[in-house]
Amino acid sequence: MRKSGLYLSGPYGQYTGEYGDYIEWREKSISRTGKNIIIFLLAAVMAVVSVNPIAEYRNQIKAASGQESQVSVAEGADKEQFFLIPGGQQETIPGVPAENLKKEPGETLILLDPGHGGEDEGCSREGAEEKEINLRIAYQLQKKLLEMGYRVHLTRNGDRELTLEERAKEANETGADLCISLHQNASEEAGAEGIEIWYSIQNQKEESERLSRIIQKYAVQSTGAVSRELVESEELYVIRECTMPSCLIETGFLTNNAERKKLESPEYQEQLAKGIAEGINAYLHPKTMYLTFDDGPSEENTARILDILKARNIKATFFLVGENVEKHPEMARRIVQEGHTIGIHCYSHDYKALYASTDSYLADFEKAREAVKAATGVEAKLFRFPGGSINAHNKKVYQQIAREMTDRGYIYYDWNASLEDAVSNPKPETLIQNAVTSTLDRKKVIMLAHDVISETNQCLEEILDQFPEYQMEPLSEEIDPIQF
Repeated sequence: MRKSGLYLSGPYGQYTGEYGDYIEWREKSISRTGKNIIIFLLAAVMAVVSVNPIAEYRNQIKAASGQESQVSVAEGADKEQFFLIPGGQQETIPGVPAENLKKEPGETLILLDPGHGGEDEGCSREGAEEKEINLRIAYQLQKKLLEMGYRVHLTRNGDRELTLEERAKEANETGADLCISLHQNASEEAGAEGIEIWYSIQNQKEESERLSRIIQKYAVQSTGAVSRELVESEELYVIRECTMPSCLIETGFLTNNAERKKLESPEYQEQLAKGIAEGINAYLHPKTMYLTFDDGPSEENTARILDILKARNIKATFFLVGENVEKHPEMARRIVQEGHTIGIHCYSHDYKALYASTDSYLADFEKAREAVKAATGVEAKLFRFPGGSINAHNKKVYQQIAREMTDRGYIYYDWNASLEDAVSNPKPETLIQNAVTSTLDRKKVIMLAHDVISETNQCLEEILDQFPEYQMEPLSEEIDPIQF
């Protein structure tokens, strides 16, 4: 459990520690900086139950220095824990020293690496220096992440030059969980603009790519910037040598006049920091998506979908049609062999015959179950109503069917997002948009698709790229169903 303590940044420096040591630190700081700012004993104020310590400390700073102050409380921290950011100094918030960042169990440490510094100014145009913009964005990002409850460390707190080796070493020795290196871009190409993120193919490639993709998505959403392609690299030293998932963010082009003006703006820097912080948080706390495919298997289309899922190490759920299983038993077996979940859809997709009565539905289901069992050896317990549990064809019988199937130990799953691919002449670009818009940023999504539709497998990879913040999982009997 994290010890109670202070995380303060004020006009005479930055303090991290226990209340009892605060006064000694303050006295030394005032003496060292020559500032004659008198602040009442915070510990004494904390002892007064009726006083709000954060509000009182803010008032004391204002009375002593004439500066408005802003206090933020880290989410999940003890009520006594807070950090203070004086007004007028928000662009120079110092990073927390590494020696005060010994992680306790359950804590997450994020290392921010503002690129360049000192004599190494990076790229510059019209008086805008990369090293300075990198640092200002890092300060804003540090603040956002602290507010989210994360531990944060900066490789440099001011205009200090560091070697690439020193940066990577610092990331590794602090035990950081993530490393984010901040940079600005330049190009001879007229009009080049946008956010571009690099990751190493030698360092936790899959996780670094996922981190990059998520940050790109949220940063673009927050700023409205152009989204450039992710870039794999073997050359960038810092992200290559870090042992944790890492990426290098080129937040924009200083060679683009319009984008440079934005990058110099504190408001735009705050937007960037907000998007990057939200991306980091989404990476560390992923949502869950259950991909489901109905109506298969088919020989060609199901095979293509399985190839894509295998390449990405994604497991999905296939609700099978019995007569298609009998036509393609080898494809049904492949679904099982590659670790996907199998459920029953129906034997024959004839709505009129299927929903004529409860008995007709049960007979069709049993025939499908036997076909699946014969082909795969799987005794499926999950099922999906053709058309969903409530549709225009089963209004008179769906409640009785649901009760009977539940009594027999089966579980049915509807969906809360869909490609809407079971239409005539579907267009891949429309299916992608349907998937994105129907998800609504839910924490738990059951996505409906159909593995017998060729347009679905044509755009599946791009669809998956739209959801880097989701972990893809197969359904199981332990997953609470979504039901209409």
